Amino acid sequence: MTVVEVQGVRPIARPETRTLAATETARMVAALRALDPADWDAPTDCPAWDVRAMAGHVLGMTEGFTGVRRMVSMFRAGAKRAGDGPLIDGVTAVQVEANAHLGPAELIERIAAAGPEQARWRATRRVLRAMPTKDKQPDGTVETWRMGFVFDVILTRDTWMHRVDLARATGRAPDQTPEHDGRIVADVVAEWARRHGRPFRLQLTGPAGGTFVQGPGGGEELALDAVEFCRVLSGRATGKGLLTQRVPF
Repeated sequence: MTVVEVQGVRPIARPETRTLAATETARMVAALRALDPADWDAPTDCPAWDVRAMAGHVLGMTEGFTGVRRMVSMFRAGAKRAGDGPLIDGVTAVQVEANAHLGPAELIERIAAAGPEQARWRATRRVLRAMPTKDKQPDGTVETWRMGFVFDVILTRDTWMHRVDLARATGRAPDQTPEHDGRIVADVVAEWARRHGRPFRLQLTGPAGGTFVQGPGGGEELALDAVEFCRVLSGRATGKGLLTQRVPF
């Protein structure tokens, strides 16, 4: 089994950004198309959302990053709704409410239509990539990100994690491949390692998994499913030791 030094995991950047984004949205569309009518009312790991509401958020995030005016309008409406709270909470609330009237077929077709354009738009921004944005973390701290990080990493991670939410809510296994899901997970591992900075050996099982190490040895040894690892780091499940280090999704 190949052991990967996390320092050698290359950051996700253009032009790979476009391929990962397009593939992830296409897989979300395929997963939504496979649902039965009753599945749309199933609760998800996002406490306020059932599957229909989650799809409304995914649609809002997909269409919201297909143009400057759409993006600015989305953030302005979200900021107004959020008030003194986290901006992302306001943005997602506006998205879910705006799309609540749509039926499953229209939700799916609009995500499918916007997916390729969103992937192209995100990968071709230049000036916007340097623009700073604030993100409030679960512990109350505020991080400053560049929009390039949002375009290249966060938006794809967000859809990927919601595809996991969808699978769990409906009792279906998510479609996973080493080339796509494994790449997203490896990037999460690398960021997690940078954030805590301590030595470890991590064995992740499943199609998206692998074995990762940091440091000369003597650190924590961890073994768990790759998807569950990401669920823990996103706050959807609990962990101990180094697994208490959160990573944004």
